[in-house]
Amino acid sequence: MKLKPPFRMNVPMALTWARIAMIPLVIGIFYVPARVLDPHLVNQIACAVFVLAAVTDALDGFLARRYEGWATRMGAFLDPVADKLLVSAALVALVGLDRCDMAVAMIIIGREITVTALREWMAKIGESGLVKVNWFGKIKTIAQMTAIPCLLWYDPVYGFSVALAGEVLLWIAALLTVYSMYVYLRAAVPYFEEQRVKN
Repeated sequence: MKLKPPFRMNVPMALTWARIAMIPLVIGIFYVPARVLDPHLVNQIACAVFVLAAVTDALDGFLARRYEGWATRMGAFLDPVADKLLVSAALVALVGLDRCDMAVAMIIIGREITVTALREWMAKIGESGLVKVNWFGKIKTIAQMTAIPCLLWYDPVYGFSVALAGEVLLWIAALLTVYSMYVYLRAAVPYFEEQRVKN
């Protein structure tokens, strides 16, 4: 008897796996010696890889919604995991390059872990609708996904400080991160109390 594969491979799934495969490139490119690749070129390549990965994120979601049968449980699980791994890896790399404050990186990464656990808990008790992505979360994502490429690029463009723009946007993302997490936790707290009373 032949075994069935653990999941069905389709275009959105392939894009998600491709995004995961790009994560080591975003970090690894900075370990290439300067005598092999110019540091400015390294910045540009890292930025381009991250942007490409972000584009696959938008594209695989669109395709999964657009075509019947392409939205799978495995894809629904793997897609947000890939996003969080990509962002976390990029932030860790930026901290190592001294382009990002460690506190900001910890706030953003910590929030992602907390909200992921919270959504899993709320789904378990049948109240996942209360912790859907809100507008603050969407704006945070936009600021974050703009800030990281700016900080990876880092070099000024025609006198414009790309690095400064990235730092400002990342701080905005961090503040929105804290507020959006507060909104999610406020919605979930009554259900924590309810579960405690029942137990």
